[in-house]
Amino acid sequence: QVQLVESGGGLVQAGGSLRLSCVASGRAFSGYNMGWFRQAPGKEREFVAAITWSEGKTAYTGPVKGRFTISRDNAKNTVYLQIDNLKPEDTAVYYCTADEGRLGTVVAGHGRYWGQGTQVTVSL
Repeated sequence: QVQLVESGGGLVQAGGSLRLSCVASGRAFSGYNMGWFRQAPGKEREFVAAITWSEGKTAYTGPVKGRFTISRDNAKNTVYLQIDNLKPEDTAVYYCTADEGRLGTVVAGHGRYWGQGTQVTVSL
């Protein structure tokens, strides 16, 4: 079993930055592709970014390209999401996900493991 714990959310003014972290623990955590999703109030959960375990290949949803950066530190079993130039429409609960399968499985939202989420609120 793998547990994912997100942190780093908070209340920030538009134009500011945040770095979200997701730490994985539990059984030997190796070879997992990981990603971030978000869910805004009244909306469905949507894909944000994903990254492969070995090569660090990344994928992003179009609206966040250039503002969001996903990275990982395999030695720390941690994936990060750097969010710059925050906008009010970025307000959402951000979830971390992981899966041993293909990156596409993570991107499609079918990751086996999910965290509980961290709230990001952007004010004007």
